[in-house]
Amino acid sequence: MPLAAVAVGLISLYLLDLHHYLSVQALHQYRERLGGFVDANAALAAGAYALVYIAVVALSFPGASVLTVAGGFMFGWLAGTALALIGATIGATLIFLIARTSLGDFLTARAGPRVQRLRAGFHEDAFLYLLFLRLVPLFPFWLVNLAAALFEMPLLSYVAATAIGIIPGTFVLSYFGEGLGSALDGDGPVLTTELFIAFTLLGALALVPVLVRRWRRARQGGEGALG
Repeated sequence: MPLAAVAVGLISLYLLDLHHYLSVQALHQYRERLGGFVDANAALAAGAYALVYIAVVALSFPGASVLTVAGGFMFGWLAGTALALIGATIGATLIFLIARTSLGDFLTARAGPRVQRLRAGFHEDAFLYLLFLRLVPLFPFWLVNLAAALFEMPLLSYVAATAIGIIPGTFVLSYFGEGLGSALDGDGPVLTTELFIAFTLLGALALVPVLVRRWRRARQGGEGALG
């Protein structure tokens, strides 16, 4: 049943051509319609956005980052961040629970040997390790969800580490979405102050995994030299 639900969900998303709408170009094309819908039906728009986000994350469907940008674009950075956090946490929890069923073997085969690289970290201190992986996305989001379930991380610890760890990245992308909306709707310069700040934050966020990898290589090299 879990496998059937995931398969039907993925097929439905592709049949609806949702992957074509999960792009910055689509936000630009439909910005007036989105803005009008949010203004006229704020609660309905927020609920629909959260449900779509939950489905995208739970099905490991590509496009969650663009959805986060869309949240800031449609609702502003504060509400967009909150809605994206709710959607991402619930969606990640659903796939976490699914991976604990008989579907876990299928997902493990899909992940391949990469999931085994996370085993030691989860067995040593699952909460802190997952928090680190959320803050520093060294591995794909869906792979981390799967590993946490396969290595028997407690549910409450998983939810807490996920919700806390994705806050910085979600905020940056939502803030970028709000800045993008200001740039597209305004008559002034394309690079607004908000968008400049957002680009700076995105650049800093993108550098974090690179710096962590270099630090780990240097540390491993130092330990090897001492050995």
